[in-house]
Amino acid sequence: MELKHFTKGGVHPYDSKYTSEKPITNAHLPKQVRIPMNMHIGAPAKVLVKAGDKVEEGQLIGEAVGFISANIHASVSGTVIAVEKADTLVAKGVDYVVIETGGSIRNWYDKKFDYSKTPPEKLLEMVKAAGVVGMGGATFPTHVKLSPPKEKQMDIFIVNGAECEPYLTIDHRTMVEKPDAIIEGVNIIKKILGVKRVMIGIEENKPDAIEAISKASEGDPSIEVYALRTRYPQGGEKQLIQALTGREVPSGGLPSDVGIVVQNVATIFAIYEAVVFQKPLIERGLTYTGEQIEMRGNYKVRIGSPVQELINEFGMPAEHGTVIAGGPMMGLELTDMKFPVTKGTSGIVVLPKKKDYAVNDYPCIRCGRCQFVCPIGLEPWYLKTLTDKSLIEEAVERGLLDCIECGSCSFVCPSTIPLVAMFRFGKGFWRRKQAAAAKQAG
Repeated sequence: MELKHFTKGGVHPYDSKYTSEKPITNAHLPKQVRIPMNMHIGAPAKVLVKAGDKVEEGQLIGEAVGFISANIHASVSGTVIAVEKADTLVAKGVDYVVIETGGSIRNWYDKKFDYSKTPPEKLLEMVKAAGVVGMGGATFPTHVKLSPPKEKQMDIFIVNGAECEPYLTIDHRTMVEKPDAIIEGVNIIKKILGVKRVMIGIEENKPDAIEAISKASEGDPSIEVYALRTRYPQGGEKQLIQALTGREVPSGGLPSDVGIVVQNVATIFAIYEAVVFQKPLIERGLTYTGEQIEMRGNYKVRIGSPVQELINEFGMPAEHGTVIAGGPMMGLELTDMKFPVTKGTSGIVVLPKKKDYAVNDYPCIRCGRCQFVCPIGLEPWYLKTLTDKSLIEEAVERGLLDCIECGSCSFVCPSTIPLVAMFRFGKGFWRRKQAAAAKQAG
């Protein structure tokens, strides 16, 4: 089978996929969940409950506000014991709904919905109602992504099965264990988008997933399965599109600009459950792993479960290094284990001390390694210089907003400069400045 690959930059970190053969199992029901109202890009959801309310599993507790927003549902049955403000990993002062678990556990799988005669707009509404967002980490509301501008004609839907982040294996296991569900989810999306061609990309280090998905889609000429060269960030949208189709998403553009929509495996599975079982997004699969974790594996976890509950269940050595939500390349360091699992948490990775990121950075030596590995073709060392000097407008002109924050530059930097963190700061500063200017202009 021909290996597809992107052509510019990239790195090859040791993949550390220790859990690739661990079946997905259910984590215990948490005693309490803490559900933030902004688990997605866009406007936070509006809280619909108050302390003292009884809620049922799957009940709407946060209503989407505006087009780019997402509904949020109770992940357990129980009693709301608080509606409070607290920080998340990416924002301060966010509304949380805290639920003490109690009451019934719902069986969502006793009845299948036949969607074969359901019109596309109704299917899209079901996805929106279920609060599905991009579960690869981007958390963009899925109903928005499945509603490309009418003036742009979509002709290809791409399934992102790369899962190129080291350590993470939950998408891999989902493809191995639920290939028919993935293909059914693909067919739902095909119907919503009206596309005739589907391309599925899976990295070559998951041969069992390639085999399972190929078998599940056998006989459907509209679906093509491709093996991808194992190279990070093969799962980046722009890199995946370029590898599979040769099309280039323009600077500042979106996949829809080249007629393509991309969804990752976890999101497709959530779409399948939202339509076929009318189940809102109240739990997700994640990989709990690390070299020193004895019970590392792939687990289905209720949204809002505090990470500490996972630590209590699956263990963590007293002596450990950084704990990361997501993968080590693009994930965020957990500074408080009370932070909950959200819709975008694809993994909890516990690094040993010896693998901790260096906390001290040294002056840039202009070696150019960051430029060589950047999959976008940017000059990270120069963007750093501009960001250091608060020359953000010049940095934007040099492509700062095109940075996909894959971390390849930081990975190879011999001076251990936290380049991605600096670029995130620069992009955030620019966007706040633009928003303030727009507000002032009325």
